[in-house]
Amino acid sequence: METTSPESALIIVDLQNDFMPGGPLGVPGADSLLPLIVGRLGGFSTVVATQDWHPPGHGSFASQHPGAQPGELGELDGLPQVMWPDHCVAGTRGAELVDGLPLDRLTAVFRKGQDPRVDSYSGFFDNGRRGDTGLADWLRGRGVRRLVVVGVATDYCVQYTARDAATLGFEVELWLPGCRGVELQPGDVARALDGLRSAGVEVTEA
Repeated sequence: METTSPESALIIVDLQNDFMPGGPLGVPGADSLLPLIVGRLGGFSTVVATQDWHPPGHGSFASQHPGAQPGELGELDGLPQVMWPDHCVAGTRGAELVDGLPLDRLTAVFRKGQDPRVDSYSGFFDNGRRGDTGLADWLRGRGVRRLVVVGVATDYCVQYTARDAATLGFEVELWLPGCRGVELQPGDVARALDGLRSAGVEVTEA
């Protein structure tokens, strides 16, 4: 268990209603994460949540591409794009952080995916690295050097957030019990974890 340190931060990725089982983009087992994540809050003086915050009709939605089905691979503004169900539309119940997450313990919330022309898996950049959320500079401004990343989904937004953090020079741990994956293709989570380890991310299982 961590002791509270101003140099460490917990990054909670996209713990939102639409990603819970039964939601339009439900991640298997995501509803089991809340007590695990809440149990770690006391170890951090800085706690950040990221939040998908899409405008209606976002270009990553399969509904915006005639004939496309959720889960298919397509293209958006020159980038490969998985076509997703409509999810986390700004201002809707589905976009809200899950009930029970103590909002008063969050130091900040960083929203992403607001540009309809590009998806944003990472809490730091959009998928084309054309836009920056400001999270890295904000963390550095608080003297944060080490990040522990949890949330959904391991093979998408968690993976990209952790990878970008390592690329930006942070010391990064992905706490696997606090993550759940989508697994559109069998083995996606394992491949994501292998890639993160290769990028210098510490993947811990306890």
